[in-house]
Amino acid sequence: MKKIITTSDAPQAIGPYSQAIETNGRLYVSGQIPIDPENGTMPEGIARQTEQVLRNIGAILSAAGYSFNDVVKTTVLMKNMADFATMNEIYARYFTEKMPARACFGVSALPKNAEVEIEVIAEK
Repeated sequence: MKKIITTSDAPQAIGPYSQAIETNGRLYVSGQIPIDPENGTMPEGIARQTEQVLRNIGAILSAAGYSFNDVVKTTVLMKNMADFATMNEIYARYFTEKMPARACFGVSALPKNAEVEIEVIAEK
């Protein structure tokens, strides 16, 4: 059985999808872009955008009863791979133990012209 996870502490979906779905002890968090859920704005720069994305993911994980330590896989999408080191520095602040598997792709565009989008899968 699947359970739809939603929280007002992360931006609402901007399309026909859920913030996250939990099924059989696994949580699938949709790709998050750096929208501040309090005011709908997006910060400037890869560091601040990565930080906002990970705060959004943290809010969704928490709403479902998970933490960053439960994350088993991430996918990072970036508009500019030259920003990889900066993104990675911020990312490492959130994943400090039990590092998940990860893929990182350079893409030509992201929703709302974001510089980074991250999706995660977590498991209890």
